[in-house]
Amino acid sequence: MLERSSTIRTLIVDDEPLAREGIRLLLKQDADIEVIGEVGSGREAASRIEDQRPDLVFLDVQMPECTGFQVLASLPPASVPGVVFVTAYDRYALQAFEVHALDYLLKPFDDERFFEALRRAKAHLQVAEVEELRRQLAALLADVGEPREPAPAAVQPAERLAIKDGSRVVFLRADEIDWIEAADYYVQIHAGPKSYLHRETMQSLERRLDPAQFVRIHRSAIVNRRRIRELRSGGRREAVVVLEGGATLKVARSQRDKIASLRV
Repeated sequence: MLERSSTIRTLIVDDEPLAREGIRLLLKQDADIEVIGEVGSGREAASRIEDQRPDLVFLDVQMPECTGFQVLASLPPASVPGVVFVTAYDRYALQAFEVHALDYLLKPFDDERFFEALRRAKAHLQVAEVEELRRQLAALLADVGEPREPAPAAVQPAERLAIKDGSRVVFLRADEIDWIEAADYYVQIHAGPKSYLHRETMQSLERRLDPAQFVRIHRSAIVNRRRIRELRSGGRREAVVVLEGGATLKVARSQRDKIASLRV
């Protein structure tokens, strides 16, 4: 959580000195960033994070003594900062997003990709700061006895999904998705002419998607409402939606009224 709005206090963690220097030089180009230190091992990283409470950490995955994931696991929940993982190995991408990493930089990366990750991290931290101020205001109102509404929890819909596709990891933007179908403990994600088998349940993925953009039309189907072209009667009081790509999907009776009232 940000402790002040002037700068984002940032720690660089990587066992390679040249990698640390490269990240530091890129961060110097952003006036909102204050680099508070650099460390080269996981054990030292855990200690520095607890002591200095950075807002943001660029964290290598594979390091001496312990991994970046073990660093985070060793921290008290209140000490866990925003994290952008930096690594030469794509096999850790799914695990990185499972621990709510803000982004995953795969070495070697170019300046444009780095600053995209930095923009995403800054946007997330700014939202977190607003939510913290709201929480503090709610607590203040409670102390003086003013009536208040409960502060809503911050929910950040996933902007991208990390999908294992053979020997690579595909980063798919949420707005590229047409529809999603259930496949046992997996889901099949349809995006234009391509589809991807992704190991996640429908319920879990639905919670991570933006409800303003995605709607559950059936227990086995979620659609991007911006892709809906038609709503048709399927006979016998059934209904189907037709997507822009031509897919025709059945609408559950329990969802029919919700679909009919959509403003897509």
